[in-house]
Amino acid sequence: MSIKAVLFDLDGTLLPMDLDVFIKGYFSALTKGMASRGFDAKRFSKALLSGVDAMMNNEGQDTNENVFWQTFEAVYGEEARSREELFNEFYNGEFQSLSALCGVIPEAAEAVRAIRDMGLRVVLATNPVFPPIATESRICWAGLEPSDFEFYTTYANSAYAKPRLGYYEEIAKRLGLDPTECLMVGNDTDDDMVAEKLGMRVYLLPNYLINKSDKDISQYNYGTLKTLIMFIENHKDKL
Repeated sequence: MSIKAVLFDLDGTLLPMDLDVFIKGYFSALTKGMASRGFDAKRFSKALLSGVDAMMNNEGQDTNENVFWQTFEAVYGEEARSREELFNEFYNGEFQSLSALCGVIPEAAEAVRAIRDMGLRVVLATNPVFPPIATESRICWAGLEPSDFEFYTTYANSAYAKPRLGYYEEIAKRLGLDPTECLMVGNDTDDDMVAEKLGMRVYLLPNYLINKSDKDISQYNYGTLKTLIMFIENHKDKL
């Protein structure tokens, strides 16, 4: 069966970064930013981590967005979603400075657009634990535009998170494709390469490799964004 869609991870794949450094900086900036807007910092931090954990363990019962806010408010102890505009202020403001923790590789935009020009569908399959505004910002930091993708996963449109197989099943269903018609491209042997269990083809970009399970990466097709293009050109009718 030939490939019809290419799914790209974002962080560490199209947007170069040390994920641990970025997440630490993000949580710190968000907590500080919301404390300056009237939230109790200690309670906020605890509620934030609980909300993220709830999204990571979501098994499809609701969107990650609703799961996050329900958990956040249960832990924080009072209604917070009514002040969501304050979070948007943060993402439009302080969050943008976190781009300094990331790099830019021109090949990212070139690869995405080259694959689209091949007539393939392109999806941004980034772990959906961020609101749309944060994902859209990170897309732009990578030198791309949200419109470069048929769709991109956020906490608002997903009911699973990586590495749950339900996350990839959701994407394939939304595309109206069999998983075997999709190619997942990422840098994480656990979160991204797990898509192979559904029959998806996978391609590992090891420049910012995350390999917590110490897997032998030779079991995967792997290389650079440039070799990815060549791989698809040579195999798109054979995958």
